[in-house]
Amino acid sequence: MIDMHVHLVPPNLPGSGPLSTTLELPVVERVKVIRREMKSGGMSTVLAMGAYSISAQDPLGAASTLELIESVPGLFAIGVMDPTRDDREHFRRVDAALADQRIAAMKGYLGYLHYEPSHANYRRYYELAEKHSVPVIFHTGDTYSRLAKLKYAQPLLIDDVAVDHPRCRFVIAHLGNPWMLDAAEVVYKNDNVWADLSGLIVGDKSLFSDDEWDDALSDIASRVLHALHYAEKPDRILYGSDWPLIPMKGYQRFVADLLPDAWHEGVFDANARNLFSRLSS
Repeated sequence: MIDMHVHLVPPNLPGSGPLSTTLELPVVERVKVIRREMKSGGMSTVLAMGAYSISAQDPLGAASTLELIESVPGLFAIGVMDPTRDDREHFRRVDAALADQRIAAMKGYLGYLHYEPSHANYRRYYELAEKHSVPVIFHTGDTYSRLAKLKYAQPLLIDDVAVDHPRCRFVIAHLGNPWMLDAAEVVYKNDNVWADLSGLIVGDKSLFSDDEWDDALSDIASRVLHALHYAEKPDRILYGSDWPLIPMKGYQRFVADLLPDAWHEGVFDANARNLFSRLSS
C-alpha cells in the first residue's frame, strides 16, 4: 500500500509550528518511528512533504526529507513550491532539482501562503511539473495555522489552473475538507485532477477505540463517501494519512471501512502508481 501524504520534517509554515512532537525527535528516533508506523499500517511506500525552507542549495525544501531516504525504504520526497519567488535563477535551480527521481511531486500550501494557485509565480512551477512529469499537490481546506487565510485554500480555485494547464496533473489534498463537494466537483469536471483523503481526522489511536467519537467518525465517513460518489471517479482518489497527525494503522482501517471493497486496490495502491510515475522508475 502507498501513503502519499505524510510528514517527516516540520513544515516550517507561518503559524503552523512543528505539527507534532514526533517531528522534533532526533533523526535516528524519527526513522525508527516512521518505519514502525509503516509496518503497522501495511505501507510499502510513503511520500513525505518537504519544508518551506527554500534556499539556493535547496530550491524545493526537500533536502531534509531526502536525507532520510536511505534509512526509510520506500520513501519519496515531495518538494515545496515558493510563490514568493519570481527570479529566473530560482526556477533554473528547481528545474535541476526535479531531475532527482526521488522527488515524486511538488506541493503548494494554499491558505498558509497567501497566494492563489493561478498566481503567475505558481504557473512557472506547473511548466516544470509538465516537463518532468511530476504532479502538483495543493493543500486545501482547513489549516493548522491562525495566520492562514482560508479564501486561498478553497478547492474550487484548482479548477482555474486545471483548465489553463491541461497537461499538468493536480492533486486536491484533504479532499478540500470541509468543502468536500466543491473538491469532488473539480475532480468530476477535470480529467487532470485527483484528490487525496489525508488528514480528514486528527488525533491519537483513542479516536478509533473510544465510543464517544463514533458519531463524529460516522459523520465524516458519510460526507466523504457522498463526495466520492458525486465525483464518479474512484480511479482519481488517493490514500494519504497526514501522519504523524493520525496513526497510520487506525487511519488506514478507517478509510478502508468507508470505501466500497471494489475501490480498495485503486485507492490504496494503483491510483498512486498511475499518477506518480517515479514510483515505478
